[in-house]
Amino acid sequence: MTEHWKPLWHATRSLRVLVAVALAFGPAAVVAAEPFPSKPVRIIVNSAPGALLDATTRRVAQKMWDILGQPVVVENKTGADGLLGIRFVRGVAADGYTLLATANTIAQQPSLKLDPGYDLEKDFVGVGPMLRAPLIMVGAPNGRDKTLADLIARAKANPDALTFASGGVGTTTHITAALLMNQAGIKLMHVPYKGSSAALSDLLTGRVDMMFDGTNLAGPLVQQGRLRAFGISSPQRSAAFPDIPAIAEQGLPSYSFYVYLGLVAPSGTPRDVVQRLSHALRAALASEDIADRFRREGYEAFALGPDEFTDFLRKDAARAAKLATDLGLPKE
Repeated sequence: MTEHWKPLWHATRSLRVLVAVALAFGPAAVVAAEPFPSKPVRIIVNSAPGALLDATTRRVAQKMWDILGQPVVVENKTGADGLLGIRFVRGVAADGYTLLATANTIAQQPSLKLDPGYDLEKDFVGVGPMLRAPLIMVGAPNGRDKTLADLIARAKANPDALTFASGGVGTTTHITAALLMNQAGIKLMHVPYKGSSAALSDLLTGRVDMMFDGTNLAGPLVQQGRLRAFGISSPQRSAAFPDIPAIAEQGLPSYSFYVYLGLVAPSGTPRDVVQRLSHALRAALASEDIADRFRREGYEAFALGPDEFTDFLRKDAARAAKLATDLGLPKE
C-alpha cells in the first residue's frame, strides 16, 4: 500500500470499528447516553387512594415533576395487605422509571407472611424517606368508651369481644394496635380491611370499636367531632394536635409508634439514577409549601440518603421480626 492511501485506509478501518460497536450494542448504547430521566417516572403506591401514603406521595410527586423536568405519575396498586404493589415493583426493570412508595409495611410483612414474595435486602434499594408521623387511635363519637382507660377496662372484662379495624394484616395500623394490646394486656378481635379508608367508614358507623389511622384523615374528623380520639402514638403530644393526649401519658409510659413513608427502587437500579431521584426527593421535601403542610399535619422531618435509607430499612426489618415474636403474631 502506498503512503498516499494509508491515511484513507486507517480512516475506513476506524469507521468499520465504530459501526461494529454500534451494531453490537444497538439501542442500549443510545439509552446509556441519555440523561435521566428522559421519559415519565412512575411511582406505585401500595395503599388505597386517600390514605396517608397516597396523599403524601401525590404531593411529593408533583414537586419532583418540577425538579426532574419529566412527569412523575402516581398509580395505586392495592391488595394482599400491600404485597401486590411491592411484588409488582420487584418485577419491573431496574432503570429508575418505576419506584415504590411504601410505609413500614415493606419491612414488616416478611415477619408476618409465610410467602411475602420478596426479599427486602435482595430486591430493593432505598431512594429516601418522605416523612415519619404518629397515628391517632380513634373510635366512634357515640361509642361506649369515652377514654382509653374506659376501652382498656372494658376489653379486660370482655376478652376478644371488642374489635379493632386495620388496613390489612401486617400493615402499620395492625402493628400499632397489636403493640397497644401487648402493653395494655388486652385482647381485641382484629378486623382487617382493604385499606384504611374502608375501615374508617365502618368505624364512623360504630361497626368496629377502634382503629389507628394517619393524622391526615383521622385528625380533621376528630376536630369536626365525627370521631373520638383516645390518644396519639407518639411519646409526647403532637404540636399539631395538642388536645389529643399521648397514649404514653395514659398509663402506658413505654408506648411509642411512628409510621414512616419512603421511596424504594428495584435492586440493580444504576447508582447515579438513584442519586438523581434522591436529590429530587429531598429538594421536593425542602420546598416551603410541603414543609409547611407537613408541620401543620403533625409530620416530622426524616431525611436520609439512599445508602442510609437502605440500611434503615434492613434494620427496621430486624426490629419488626423481633416485635412480631414478642407480640406473638403468627405468620399467615
